[in-house]
Amino acid sequence: MEVRVAWSNRPGAGRDQQTQGLTHRLTQKRPESVRRKRRVTGDGAGTLPRPPSYVPGTRPAHPAALPPPPAPRPPPMKLLPLLVGFSTLLNCSYTQNCTKTPCLPNAKCEIRNGIEACYCNMGFSGNGVTICEDDNECGNLTQSCGENANCTNTEGSYYCMCAPGFRSSSNQDRFITNDGTLCIDIDECSAPAACGDHAVCENVDGGYNCSCKEGYQTSTGKSQFTPNDGTYCQENVSADCHLDNACIAANIDKMLTKIRHIKEPVALLQEVYRNSVKDLSPMDIITYIEILAESSPLLGDMNSTNSTKDTPSNSTLTEFVKTVNNFVQKDTFIVWDKLPTNRRRTHLTKLMHATEQATLRIAQNFQKTTQFDTNSSDIALKAFCFDSNHMKYIHPHMNVDGDYIKIFPKRKAAYDSYGNVAVTFLYYKSIGPLFSSSDNFLLEPQSYDNSEEEERVVSSVISVSISSNPPTLYELEKITFTLSHIKTTDKYRSQCAFWNYSPDTMNGSWSSVGCELTYSNETHTSCRCNHLTHFAILMSSGPSIGIKDYNILTRITQLGIIISLICLAICIFTFWFFSEIQSTRTTIHKNLCCNLFLAELVFLVGINTNTNKLFCSIIAGLLHYFFLAAFAWMCIEGIHLYLIVVGVIYNKGFLHKNFYIFGYLSPAVVVGFSASLGYRYYGTTKVCWLSTENNFIWSFIGPACLIILVNLLAFGFIIYKVFRHTAGLKPEVSCYENIRSCARGALALLFLLGTTWIFGVLHVVHASVVTAYLFTVSNAFQGMFIFLFLCVLSRKVSSFFYYNCSQPYSIFM
Repeated sequence: MEVRVAWSNRPGAGRDQQTQGLTHRLTQKRPESVRRKRRVTGDGAGTLPRPPSYVPGTRPAHPAALPPPPAPRPPPMKLLPLLVGFSTLLNCSYTQNCTKTPCLPNAKCEIRNGIEACYCNMGFSGNGVTICEDDNECGNLTQSCGENANCTNTEGSYYCMCAPGFRSSSNQDRFITNDGTLCIDIDECSAPAACGDHAVCENVDGGYNCSCKEGYQTSTGKSQFTPNDGTYCQENVSADCHLDNACIAANIDKMLTKIRHIKEPVALLQEVYRNSVKDLSPMDIITYIEILAESSPLLGDMNSTNSTKDTPSNSTLTEFVKTVNNFVQKDTFIVWDKLPTNRRRTHLTKLMHATEQATLRIAQNFQKTTQFDTNSSDIALKAFCFDSNHMKYIHPHMNVDGDYIKIFPKRKAAYDSYGNVAVTFLYYKSIGPLFSSSDNFLLEPQSYDNSEEEERVVSSVISVSISSNPPTLYELEKITFTLSHIKTTDKYRSQCAFWNYSPDTMNGSWSSVGCELTYSNETHTSCRCNHLTHFAILMSSGPSIGIKDYNILTRITQLGIIISLICLAICIFTFWFFSEIQSTRTTIHKNLCCNLFLAELVFLVGINTNTNKLFCSIIAGLLHYFFLAAFAWMCIEGIHLYLIVVGVIYNKGFLHKNFYIFGYLSPAVVVGFSASLGYRYYGTTKVCWLSTENNFIWSFIGPACLIILVNLLAFGFIIYKVFRHTAGLKPEVSCYENIRSCARGALALLFLLGTTWIFGVLHVVHASVVTAYLFTVSNAFQGMFIFLFLCVLSRKVSSFFYYNCSQPYSIFM
């Protein structure tokens, strides 16, 4: 009997129902004989007829007693439907192509389980004979492709594609449901210059937004844009936000709000790194440095609560160094150059201070003896952590690119206390030019000799910090370091220095207190210091005085001062002990010579004693006082001549008293006031004299120039009066001749003192070999010139000497 069945392959059709229906129909059509010969159990297993000798519950008879089995016969063809039913129940298929049944183009005829039928192809549904229509998989299933993906139906199938702004995890453009493929967000901001020049990129799910940096505005006026809409960032000529403290504070608050929710230190640093790795503006540098400064005290505490292992500390230190590198690499120098000098140095100091504090705090979290290294292109870090048991065997040091630094703790007989020590070294490869006090710090090192005189950093900058618990466990004795020069330099111009700054104001300057140079050549300098901070090698830039000129100037100074001391001693002896020439004028000259004698003597003895800071400051203060006192007495001489010319009647004792008060008290007031404001500027790293930092040298040059101006005005009036009277009053010629003689001596004195310090001012403003020789000669032989003008060229004094020399015994009688 032939059975014809219509079959569908469309998705969702139940195979079990089909199988049960087919089995039921076949079972009903079986011949009775087949049903008697074979019984089908519920699980599909068949049982053969039992032998006659078998009785349930008894043992079977011996095989020999059983009759032989009948010969096997091939199964009759009538059992074929039953075998087909068995295979159907076992979910097996038996197919064969057929050619008699016509099917639609999207279907095919197959013989399955002995039945010839038309089946629709996969992706189509229908009976295969009259209809086979496409299944819309995208419409039948909800979110068939998953989140952030779009489904596209095709003829007999479908495919999935990720939505714009997303990509497939398998990196295939097309995929199907449930093959494990996910759509993940594309970080468009990872591409360089995704938003164009002077713009900041912010990644969002499925896209990104662009906004202009501080100091720039969009060409269309929109706050956010995408590059393909034709918008770009242009400079805002009216914006000067980087100089506005309120604007800086607002920008910092905005960034802090954005990252405040991040509690994990590595994630926090990664966020700062991601935002600062692109092109920076001056506002960006200030903002991120402030954020690092505010976050650095918390990084160690956040890190210590994460785990008892050392892995978080390693990761945090690595991320911190990588982040700081964004602000100190050479590529950022052009941005630093846009900041005013004081802001540049202040924020650079704040960055170094925050880095030092954060790395030391994080290093303290190491749970065992550890030595950790990490570096980036322009910064390197080395950290040591050990306990008191390993203290004798660990010698903290750092060696980077030939630069070497090592610390030496104080030796102790025994280490009674138990505790931990953390030591961190930081190496900044290229930040030296950022410390320049000049606005054109981007000048190449080859042009240093043509620039203004300035102490420039000619090496890398290194930092050392120590933390021990208890504090007395690991005390510093000294630090030694050797740093290479950026360029070949004169070894006589190199000096060891450290960045001396206040943590409260972040203002600092280079100083050499506590440091000494142990060795130097054209390429390297070795130093020894007794304290911790940031160290570097400095070189005095500008037109240099070679070693040959330096030695000549030193000899001229020594010879000139010795001669001047002898000449001034003769002047003092003459004005003090010879009563025949005593007068108010000689009293003034006597005090002037005494002050110059003491100033020259202090200069000769202590000008180069700069190893002791306190003693050097005292020497500088004494020189400041005695030179100002000499100028004060020179001013008194001009006042005295003015009183004579105008004919003022005065009491000699009262006048002398006021002269002494003005001559010695006014310099003391100036020195005292200057010392109270800037005592640290008394004494420099080279000589014991006033420092030129912050224009402190003008505490001497200012009063001296004022006195010179007053005397010039007074002497101009005196000369006018003298020539006016001598032209019209012949009987008084002798009187005014005396005044004119005094005025000539006073003018010579003014010219001598004034010219000397004019050369000094020129050397301070624009140092050169010529100004160095002029100032040295005029200053060293100043006492000799005074002796010539006040004694040798004075008629009264010279005639007195001549008279007494002709009668040798009369002087001492």
